[in-house]
This record gives sequence, structure tokens and C-alpha cells, in this order.
Amino acid sequence: MPHSQHPRHRTRIHLAAHFPGVNSTTVWSDPHSGSQIDFASFEHLARTAERGRFDFFFLAEGQRLREHQGRILELDVAGRPDALTVLAGLAATTDRIGLAATATATYNEPYELARRIASLDHLSAGRAAWNVVTSPDAWTGENFRRGGFLPREERYERAAEFVEATRTLWDSWAPDAHVADRDTGVFAAADAGRFAHHGRHFGIDGRFTVPRGPQGRPVLIQAGDSEDGREFGAAYADVIFSRHGHYDAGRAFYADLKGRAARHGRGPDEIRILPAVTAVVGATAEEAQEKAAWIRRQQVSPRNAIQSAEQVWGRDLSDLDPDGPLPDFDPVADGASISRGRVRSGTDPLETARAWRELAAAKGGLSLREVVIEMAAHQTFIGTAEHIADRMEVHVRDGASDGFILVPHLTPTGLDDFVDQVVPILQERGVFRAEYEGTTLREHLNLPIPGPAAGHRHDDVAV
Repeated sequence: MPHSQHPRHRTRIHLAAHFPGVNSTTVWSDPHSGSQIDFASFEHLARTAERGRFDFFFLAEGQRLREHQGRILELDVAGRPDALTVLAGLAATTDRIGLAATATATYNEPYELARRIASLDHLSAGRAAWNVVTSPDAWTGENFRRGGFLPREERYERAAEFVEATRTLWDSWAPDAHVADRDTGVFAAADAGRFAHHGRHFGIDGRFTVPRGPQGRPVLIQAGDSEDGREFGAAYADVIFSRHGHYDAGRAFYADLKGRAARHGRGPDEIRILPAVTAVVGATAEEAQEKAAWIRRQQVSPRNAIQSAEQVWGRDLSDLDPDGPLPDFDPVADGASISRGRVRSGTDPLETARAWRELAAAKGGLSLREVVIEMAAHQTFIGTAEHIADRMEVHVRDGASDGFILVPHLTPTGLDDFVDQVVPILQERGVFRAEYEGTTLREHLNLPIPGPAAGHRHDDVAV
């Protein structure tokens, strides 16, 4: 639908950038791909996003390298430096863009993580965010002293209490608690930093060492899409990192999350829903489609295709030709051991195999690799810069999202075309900022500053 048919003044798009290091879209083998570990790669992408006036720069995190057939999965070979350490370095080389780190609530402790994130918030002058995740498997737990994992029903229970405890710590310094009065010699209010939290998972008392940050609390991001995940996000998150980047699915998810937020006593404007999306920009629609097809084939190499099929069939398929037909036999009942750290689809493998075969037949006899490309390499926006700007504006205007988290396929230059070609169009239309209007991430996201009034002290019991 042409942009000219839509009013422009009501739409305000939020944009963020995801470092393409740990996901199925990364093409690390491309000759133009740079290091996934060198600080210069992180810096290039973050500064490109800041040049585009993005809200924040986002790093994923993994607590153990995934394996397939006993070998490190190739998407993890690039490595995973500690997210908060990288972002602390970026705080010194960027000025305004938000800095979001992923950290698990399953294997961390509230005091330690709250202190590290609060420190980043101070170092960056109020630009820190925490993407809270839960870790689902005992295999990852082997890296930690617990040596196991929490049952599914307890992971979000612990995460909710973790967030409550962390907020207690961040709120333990009232806005006026840091006095630093040279005349009286009083540095801080008598109760500054005192906290107490007692619940099923955590019982902590003491004084928090980091004063209240410039934005009150760091921004909380959440990405769970299960029933428990959606309830958790509706109750606690400032930003939802959604997987529903396509229009119809996006509208349904958006309405569901905003509705759940209301049941938790929160207004619809207290949460920003930002789906992960890709954008392939071309001088013409035809060029963009050709480029997108080429990227999809890079993302699903012959080896990737076989590995994806092995995860469904639960057995070694290395003797198959990835450019040949799908296996003519059924998956084994329990093939989970072939991959470690990769969650086998919750769908019955027999149903998945049937769906793959139906897709192959419906499209004229697709090869194994072509089926995996169709199933796995989802792309969101493909076209000219003008077309992509049109579609993004429609998504936000129609309530399919509040903006987007861009996931480029290359490190570190994968965001360059979007920033150079699409962002100026959005800015010209007045639907995206031309300059930063504030200094903190909450200001970029147009979120209120939370927390207690001056002098308030928490003594929480988690429920």
C-alpha cells in the first residue's frame, strides 16, 4: 500500500540493532564477514546503529557452546565474549545509543548481576538494558556449580523473583540518597543502599554498593514466547524482543501482550514490542529479491541443511545429498542426543517430517536443502529502501509492533545499507528521530522513570 495513503503524524518507530553473532541468520563464512570477537567488530556495528539514531544495541549471550554430533556447532565457532564486558567497552566509544546485554536468571545471582548492570548504567550515563532469559537444559547447567537445571514450571518463577530482587537492589538508593554535602560531610542518607528481599529462591539482606542510576532502573527486555514467557513479559518487561516480525502474526502478538499487560495493571504505553527482523535493500525490487535468495542460500549451507534434517530425523544423515530429496524413512522416536544445547522442536518429529514432505511436493519437488531454506531462512523486509520504509511504517501504524530489532546477516557491516538508505527516508517522513532527543535509553524509548519516591525503602517478599 503506497505510503501516501497513510497519515504520518501518529507513527513513531523505534529501532534497535542485534549483533549477528549467535543465531541462524549469521553468515560467518562470507568473505566480507569480519571477526565475531574482535572489539572493532562490535564497535563498528554499534557506531553504525548510533549513526542511524537507533534506540539500542543488543547482544545475545550463551552459557555453553552448542554441539552437533559431538562437535561444536558451526554457528558457535565464532565464540561468545561476555556481553557486559563488551558493552562496558562500548560505553566509552559511543555517546547515546542504549547498550543491552543478555543474562540468564537461572545461573546468576541477583546481587552480582544487579551490581554489574547498574555499573554499566552509570558508566554509560543511563543507557543500560538487561535482556532477562532462562536457561532450559541440564547440559548447560553442567558449566555451573548447580550441575543441573530447573524444571520448566520453576524457571519463570525463579526469574520473576530474580527480577523482584534485582529491582529491590536498584531501588535501595532513593533518588536523593546520594547527598555528598561538603559542608556537613554527609555523603549519603543513613539508609542508602539498605535492602531486604525474602522469597522462595532468594533471601538477601544488606547494602547495595551502587547508587541509583541516571534512568532510575536499567531497561528490562524479555523474549519468551511460551504462555509463561508472555505472562512474565507482560508483568515485568519494558521491551519485548518478539519473533513475530510478519504483519498478521505481529498484530496478534501485539494485541495479546498489550492485553496481558493491562491485567497486570500496566498501560499499553509501558511496553515496547520490537520483533526481530531482517531487511534486504536493493536498487530495484528484482535486485532485492535476487540478493535475498543469495543470502538464504548462504545462511543454509549444504552442511547446515543436513544438520537441520538430522535434528528432525534424530539420526546421522551425512550420507544424504543435501541437493537431493528428503529422507524416505521416518524420524526416530528419540533423537535428542544428536544435538546438545539445541532445543529439538516441540512438534512431533513425524509431524515435522510430514510437513517438510508436503512442502517439497507442493513446490515441485524441493531438495532437502531447499526445504530447510524455506522453513528456516525467514526474511522480513525485501525491496527498495522506499518499499521497506513503507512496510515498516504500516506495521507500526497498524499495531503489529512498536518498531524493530534489525538482525543483519554479516558482521560488522550488515547494517550499513539499512542505515544509509532506509533510515533517511523514515527520518524525512517524520516517523523516526533525526537526532537523539534525550541521553538515556528510557528517554529514547519514551518510557517513564520507575522506582520509589525519595526516602522509600523496600522490604519485599516475592510471590
